[in-house]
Amino acid sequence: MSEEPRSQEEPKVHEERITREVPEAPETLEGPKAPQVAPRTRKRGRTALLIATAAVLGVVAGTCTGYLIQADRPPTPLPPLSQAVVKQAKGEVQPLSAARDPRVRTDGDLRKLLISRPDGARKAAYQVGNEGWIGLAEYARLQMEPESVFVDQITGQFRRNAVTSWRTTDTHHVEIHLVQFRQEESVGARAQTDGAIMWAEHDSGNRGWPIPGTGDGMAYVASTPDREPGYLPLYSAQAHAWRGDIAMNIYIYDTKPVPKKEIMGLAERQMGRL
Repeated sequence: MSEEPRSQEEPKVHEERITREVPEAPETLEGPKAPQVAPRTRKRGRTALLIATAAVLGVVAGTCTGYLIQADRPPTPLPPLSQAVVKQAKGEVQPLSAARDPRVRTDGDLRKLLISRPDGARKAAYQVGNEGWIGLAEYARLQMEPESVFVDQITGQFRRNAVTSWRTTDTHHVEIHLVQFRQEESVGARAQTDGAIMWAEHDSGNRGWPIPGTGDGMAYVASTPDREPGYLPLYSAQAHAWRGDIAMNIYIYDTKPVPKKEIMGLAERQMGRL
């Protein structure tokens, strides 16, 4: 059986099909460049904005819900302004004894709170005050700056000053002052003590120690004497403290050094009576 001759058109159709299916070869470096297509990226701004908006709306919704819940609740009653009336005790109140009320002791005879002079001590050669009392003018004259001290005492509401003095030898002299203030406008007793301590600290020759049980009370002993032509050297010691409305000032003078034990002992004894 003879074969039919092939059509001359078939090779052309096949070549066209192959030509359409085969991709074009890339252009050479020398040829024109193909247009570049930018890669697609995912935008996050829109998503973040939606999340933030939802969060804000959630907070607002929660706040509104809280207000609605609170509005539906009954108001909490406040405690009454008036308190229960305490019944007054019947009978008279017994006043405190002098041992329990320090004001009773200090409003009495202030001289009774001064410590007594030790056994064997004699009356001072130079008696200070009159019958255990010393006036403001005389007290100011005993100080280094009388005018300034007088004004300070008036400002501090000076009330009275009880004093005692003695000597154990011809040269050993002790003097104790209890200065009381009214203290209606200021704490004069503390101001008196602070001023005395300031002057004692100003002298570099003084050595100081706290007085036990007095808070800020101090005692001082001079390590060097005061010397003046024609006079024996004069050593000194002093103590200052206050309690309530009373300031305590103690002075000791001698021609030889004053023991620390003596000034501390006198200060503790005297403060123990206040």
